[in-house]
Amino acid sequence: MIYPQMLLDLHGELIVDLFAGGGGASVGIEMGLGRPVDIAVNHDPAAIAMHEINHPQTFHEIADVFEVCPKKVTRGRPVGLLWASPDCTFYSKARGGKPMRDEGRRVRSLAWIVKRWAGQVRPRVIMLENVEEFIDWGPLIGPADALCPCPKRRGKTFRRWVRSLEDLGYQVEWRELRACDYGAPTIRKRLFVIARCDGEPIVWPEPTHGPGARNPYRTAAECIDWSIPMLSIFASPEEARAWGRSMRAAGHDIGTPRRPLAEATMRRIARGVMRYVVEADEPFIVDVTPGQNRRGFAVAFLAQNNGGFYNGAGRSLDEPMSTVLNTGSHQSLVYAFMQKYYGQGVGQTLNGPIHTIPTHDRFGLVTVTVDGQNYVITDIAMRMLQPRELYRAQGFPDSYIIDRGVDGKRLTKTEQVRMVGNSVSPQCSMALARANVPELIVRDEVLERIVA
Repeated sequence: MIYPQMLLDLHGELIVDLFAGGGGASVGIEMGLGRPVDIAVNHDPAAIAMHEINHPQTFHEIADVFEVCPKKVTRGRPVGLLWASPDCTFYSKARGGKPMRDEGRRVRSLAWIVKRWAGQVRPRVIMLENVEEFIDWGPLIGPADALCPCPKRRGKTFRRWVRSLEDLGYQVEWRELRACDYGAPTIRKRLFVIARCDGEPIVWPEPTHGPGARNPYRTAAECIDWSIPMLSIFASPEEARAWGRSMRAAGHDIGTPRRPLAEATMRRIARGVMRYVVEADEPFIVDVTPGQNRRGFAVAFLAQNNGGFYNGAGRSLDEPMSTVLNTGSHQSLVYAFMQKYYGQGVGQTLNGPIHTIPTHDRFGLVTVTVDGQNYVITDIAMRMLQPRELYRAQGFPDSYIIDRGVDGKRLTKTEQVRMVGNSVSPQCSMALARANVPELIVRDEVLERIVA
């Protein structure tokens, strides 16, 4: 086992993950440099528990970042890389412009902790990750229980924050990056700020995936556990409860699906069926005989359930997944079950509201032609994505432990989803660390010498 002190003796510099959460940035840094982060700080015991079980060589500090003294926690040792991902809640457009209470003012000040670290221990390289709206960080106006950003001073605080680092001798640059461009199967886009004081240039890594890159985009399909059963969207509440009980008895911890579905959700499913099943030139076909107790196959796609304001048709499974949020899984898997059609006519179309579709069992809802053969949709099923699938989409390896902490305490699904939604895509931190601090990489031959 390689302990932080051994790595310090080798490199002479520490790596610190200041808003460590469940460990996304740390995973990427470790993947990129071949060594664990030395210090991880977070106020959430559940997040630290997940981080600690996956990063046992790291020193963990459960504390509010305002309470951590940089000089004390580093014990005078130099810091080569400081990673910071402060809470993005009160910057993000996902809040929909809702007023915030005074708590929002405090959360929006978290990035100033980076200046404190820069002033006290002078990390050679600093990297910060946040939503793209972070560059609009400015003063708040209004009463304490209904604060909102001042539209006339948008970005003023961000610019002042950047100048504070420049005044300490740092060169500062920022850029928006998408995780899918670096090998994660999600389109998640975030703003990254890099500051360094060692005179070396800031490096923005070239994309490794996508058009013009050496690798194609990874897709949502590789994140899906195809063995998990599905329930019809037309099931009654009683059928849903009975199905949930049978799933738990069979060892599937997927909860009890909500039925009936909201009308807005049914409409989104209808639009998705039209786009990705009925009108698709190359529908995404899944063999559903194993695990589904049905014969034939299904066409699958992802519906997007981001509240009433979202009117899209969802996403195809052969492209990267949409962004995973910390409030829950807004992606759901939809199956349109198919059987060969031997009758006459073309069945009922789905070009009207979904609630016009009859809900009695198993008849051809619409005819679909695949490779010259006519099929009918016999049923439509949906389920929410499970935590492991969301972690895969974010770019975490399957070996990453997400359901318990180092103390053995089980983490709830809510905690698991919150942590993946708050996490940094490991592929981004991996690419940025490799590009900017390659001197901290632990080579294979060095690892062998240390272990020996």
